[in-house]
Amino acid sequence: MVDGMEDDDAFTKPLGRQAVFYYGVGHMLNDITSACWFTYLLVFLTDIGLPSRDAATVMLSGQIADGFTTIFAGELIDRFGHFKIWHGAGSILVAVSFSSVFGSCLPCKIFGSNSSTLQTVGYSMFAAIFNVGWAATQVSHMSMVNCITLNSTSRVVLASCRNAFTMVANLSLYAVAFVVFNSSKPHTLVDIENQYRWIAYLSIAIGCCFVAIFLLGTKEPRLKKGAHGKGYARILWSHWFRKVLYYQVALVYVLTRLVTNVSQAFLAFYVINDLQMSQSSKALVPAIIYICSFIVSIILQEFTWSGQRLKAFYSAGGILWIICGAGILFLPRNMNAFMYILSIIIGIANALMMVTGVSMQSFLVGEDLHGCAFVYGSLSFLDKISCGLALFVLESYGNSSPDLQGSVISRFSVSRYGLGVVPAVCALVGVVVTYTMNLHTPVPKPIMEPLLA
Repeated sequence: MVDGMEDDDAFTKPLGRQAVFYYGVGHMLNDITSACWFTYLLVFLTDIGLPSRDAATVMLSGQIADGFTTIFAGELIDRFGHFKIWHGAGSILVAVSFSSVFGSCLPCKIFGSNSSTLQTVGYSMFAAIFNVGWAATQVSHMSMVNCITLNSTSRVVLASCRNAFTMVANLSLYAVAFVVFNSSKPHTLVDIENQYRWIAYLSIAIGCCFVAIFLLGTKEPRLKKGAHGKGYARILWSHWFRKVLYYQVALVYVLTRLVTNVSQAFLAFYVINDLQMSQSSKALVPAIIYICSFIVSIILQEFTWSGQRLKAFYSAGGILWIICGAGILFLPRNMNAFMYILSIIIGIANALMMVTGVSMQSFLVGEDLHGCAFVYGSLSFLDKISCGLALFVLESYGNSSPDLQGSVISRFSVSRYGLGVVPAVCALVGVVVTYTMNLHTPVPKPIMEPLLA
């Protein structure tokens, strides 16, 4: 009985910094490959001559595969557990397949044809395989939070640490890309493919090192028993569908991911084609964003969290993005240096929205541990499908050719709308929905302990 009480206390008290660190690095492989996916996939595919609509089709195929995999992975994790096995298997699939997403077209070599249709099919196939592994890793890693601890503040710090290492992953990608792009100038399609293949190889190597640290340092979370030693029966999907908070959290999470992913996908097009900044700005502007996000994510770990504080910080991030969206939409080329200031604000806003938006899912789950993977899986499904469709529509009708963009067209180009209007509108709706939420601290007693032990 005494052992049970001690175990219960260990499950509800704040986590140590070491445990938080080991968990936080576990998504690095996913994060660095995701950053490459959203930042360079469309650029890569159009650089090798694929039409914009076909490039958008490749990305959409990956997003759809990712979305459906999250549902199945969430259901199977809820049934059988074994978070680390799912995480490791997904990481292996990501590592094996990702280089082919940015490599040469395998079906084109087999059939001896370089038609755009065959290229689209070939790249879509590997994009789907990559995203299946990515989804398995993501769902297992995110849902693991609720089985590691019932302390609501520690759950937020886990999400904050994870987000901080997301910024590290993004910065690592841009450092790798900067070195690769400046080491040689591509003259043929083969040279372009080799550049992106090296970026993929180095990204995979960096990510795999952190996956190994995670798997060695993190213990398999408990699932069969929760706080107070009570057992958990498996929770049906209908349990969540009857909760208003589920739909609110789902909408906020999807909108938050639209803000970050859509803006990331169009950032390079915007700074080069619309603002006509130097080529180095493709790396410098995103680097500023992620450095600021990293700093804010670290600062957020020093707060004690409640439902009201989550809502307040999310709303602050949303308001900052609305301001940035207006600036991006109307920023003239002769004032393009102002983009560096906007990058700082965007970085702050992204961190505030992502950390709090993901943490709201933990507040939704509470102590319902045997349904946590479905929550994360279903919300990720909505995220992937919505982002895929949004990018498909925007890219299909976008024109990324600088030669066709005159002063009037570029003033209100698709990349301006994609980077400015879409994230700003999503942020506004997210703030409104957040205001209507009734978030309560899932732990029965007030959390008065410091964030980290």
